[in-house]
Amino acid sequence: MPAADMKARLASLTPRQREVLRLISLGCSVAEIADILGTATSTIDNHRTALMAKLGIGKSVLLARIAIKYRISKVDETLTLSEKRRRGRGKDGWN
Repeated sequence: MPAADMKARLASLTPRQREVLRLISLGCSVAEIADILGTATSTIDNHRTALMAKLGIGKSVLLARIAIKYRISKVDETLTLSEKRRRGRGKDGWN
């Protein structure tokens, strides 16, 4: 897919979809994203499915690559302190 096509598709994402995409690229699970955003896991699953459809991606693992390639998130980016507190994970050395 041409880069211009993907940029247009990324531009069509809602702010919430961009936020979910960013959190996926940071290695958060569906449950962690739901905790961070204060929503149900089914809502996050719906966002992930919509992201995959809008971006024309067949595998959810490719969402992280797209987010980094098109600068939705940076390779060295981490969760904010607020996000870390809300995700419910202890100090495990990841993010």
